[in-house]
Amino acid sequence: MANKMLRFVTVDRQTPEKRDAEDRTDDFGEIYREFATARAEEQAARCSQCGVPYCQTHCPLHNNIPDWLRLTAEGRLQEAYEISQATNTFPEICGRICPQDRLCEGNCVIEQSGHGTVTIGAVEKYITDTAFENGWVPAIAPRIERSESVGIIGAGPGGLAAADMLRRAGVQVTVYDRYDRAGGLLSYGIPGFKLEKEIVTRRNDQLAEGGVAFELGVEVGRDIGFEEIRAEHHAVIVATGVYKSRELDEANSNAPGVVRAIDYLTVSSKKYFGDDVPEFESGEMDAKGKRVVVIGGGDTAMDCVRTAIRQGATSVKCLYRRDRANMPGSQREVQNAEEEGVEFVWLTAPGGFEVHPVVDTAETGQVAPIKGVMVQKMRLGEADATGRQRPEIIEGADYLEEADLVIKALGFEPEDLPTLWGAPELEVTRWGTVKADFRTHETGLDGVYAVGDIVRGASLVVWAIRDGREAAEAILDRLAANQSTVAAE
Repeated sequence: MANKMLRFVTVDRQTPEKRDAEDRTDDFGEIYREFATARAEEQAARCSQCGVPYCQTHCPLHNNIPDWLRLTAEGRLQEAYEISQATNTFPEICGRICPQDRLCEGNCVIEQSGHGTVTIGAVEKYITDTAFENGWVPAIAPRIERSESVGIIGAGPGGLAAADMLRRAGVQVTVYDRYDRAGGLLSYGIPGFKLEKEIVTRRNDQLAEGGVAFELGVEVGRDIGFEEIRAEHHAVIVATGVYKSRELDEANSNAPGVVRAIDYLTVSSKKYFGDDVPEFESGEMDAKGKRVVVIGGGDTAMDCVRTAIRQGATSVKCLYRRDRANMPGSQREVQNAEEEGVEFVWLTAPGGFEVHPVVDTAETGQVAPIKGVMVQKMRLGEADATGRQRPEIIEGADYLEEADLVIKALGFEPEDLPTLWGAPELEVTRWGTVKADFRTHETGLDGVYAVGDIVRGASLVVWAIRDGREAAEAILDRLAANQSTVAAE
């Protein structure tokens, strides 16, 4: 093994080849090409096999990263996949969309020593894609079928991770979701250039073929009651995510041409799937030929600006109230967006919206369309309680940024589930997130668990997967304990 590993002193860090910006903006395909086998093995061999692997510590799933890097370097790819899959339900998804620069790769020991991190995410993606190609991914085939059932509300990564573990243990699982496809934001919120939809569909199909029942297009509180679901199952997992968009309290903030990021991305994803989407066909959610302004600085804003480029916008600008160093979104995504033609306007915030005049509005019923965003220039002042400098308005420096389409990517908040579901006993925090135990994920309601963003607030897919797996383990322990009690009686 000594000859295989520790090559970081002689082999430089390399990522998979990135498609040229001019080429990749013509479609929604992923922008990174696959590693060749030799290159994947070479990059995996750069791992220093640390005694204390900080990459593993800083991975929310605590993946056994050094182990599967060593196995990859030795050409033992099936074993590498098995080690990867042991702690991560969807490694092919995390390898594509995890912000490795902030998690495993950002804490790589050889990165800290100046040699450049191991390309962990790219190798993770490579070994899982190879496993699917070679038929190494086991189907969901429980050895014993159990009579107990679990209902999961929400078909996003947290809910699907729990469904996978429970079903493999033989539990009967039903997943309820308001959308017509499973996947949550994996299907409708993350664009194809970061995560091709076939990757998500493949896992959805595996779950369905393994016996997971999907009740899609079903909204809890409207089509089915929360208590009805509780009565039908031995346990329930709430994995709804957070879909309520933060809004701006500015004049004309809902004028025609001003849209929410989640609506814009959902429409684009449905178009990618080949659906008939009236909002796109009418031009309302199509950026083609338009001057686009996106407000926000997180990963959702990055998804919006890059989607608008691919739809054929004439210009795309992103307004963010702090500077580049303080931007919450992935720096890698910012770089990709800049390569594709997005202009970032740092230290700016919307101060209102101007609309075009419409003659006889009251008589015709027309609503004035957007003309542009009144932009306030900002500067960074004193630090707040979190240590970040507060943005302050520079008086008298406002200007109009003309736009035909404005996308509000200001983040997400939880919906009021107790009210929507008629379940006032479901406890929530002052932020509206569901209260749940941080280890078992059980709420104050007996047999009801909650995972992912509805507990954490808007967070990462990898955290939702971890929560879903932990909740599944807790439920299996609960079911086992119940069986022991019955046997003792």
